[in-house]
Amino acid sequence: MGTATEAFVAHRNLLFTVAYEMLGSAADAEDVLQETWLRWVDVDLETVRDQRAFLVRVTTRQALGRLRTLGRRKESYVGPWLPEPLLTAPDVAEDIELADSVSMAMLLVLETLAPTERAVFVLREVFDLAYDEIAEAVDKSPAAVRQIAHRARAHVAARRPRGVVSPAEAHDALDAFKRAVETGDLQRLLDILAPDVVLLTDGGGVVQAALAPLVGAGTVADVLGKIAAASLQPAQVNGRPALLVRLNGDIDTVLAVRIEDGLITGLYAVRNPEKLAHMERETALRR
Repeated sequence: MGTATEAFVAHRNLLFTVAYEMLGSAADAEDVLQETWLRWVDVDLETVRDQRAFLVRVTTRQALGRLRTLGRRKESYVGPWLPEPLLTAPDVAEDIELADSVSMAMLLVLETLAPTERAVFVLREVFDLAYDEIAEAVDKSPAAVRQIAHRARAHVAARRPRGVVSPAEAHDALDAFKRAVETGDLQRLLDILAPDVVLLTDGGGVVQAALAPLVGAGTVADVLGKIAAASLQPAQVNGRPALLVRLNGDIDTVLAVRIEDGLITGLYAVRNPEKLAHMERETALRR
């Protein structure tokens, strides 16, 4: 491999993670990496002082452009839009900060930020880039980036799940949920669901799904009772324990959860077949 190829391959997982956290779409993140590669091969490497920083900067700019396009697509999306789930390796879960940053719950919080705010937050809070590096990536002054970072941090803090849930806590809650669904034990299911739990189902207009959020333990339990006949398989999705709902061996739904104080407060059911392509093999994520 040439020097340019070696450098790109060495940083590829990091670049994918940057793009995915900015977009919430693995397919779009892959496209961003392709665009970054096409620009990278035309660069005179002798002029690049820090290859990692340079590649992150190009990836960020490409992702920002695509994020604005993605925003227009979401406006015409049928029903709730959820991030594209990823089957992740155990090492992602071991990096608590990385797992938190790519969780379904956090990606949905990031959706509420403006594009530049999202880029600044991801680069600063997740990847710990210096303000001057971020400034180059988003075409702002370092002082402006500091202000944006402060605003984005406060915005996220007000909306992110409260407290840190350990992998053991998440596993126990999901296991209790799985057993309740499989056995049809309504009371056990109600015991693990928060009273104001919210279920979002993403079918994209392709498969059957609720077109609006379903709220309340009773309502959500009633819907979940209908999947008891399916096969529920534990998996690591976006760095967190989740369930794969299989019908006739095929993945029908990816079910991720948000857990607070030992109860499930959010359920994210991705059913759109176009979003399940990255669930057959593990995706490597890096900070």
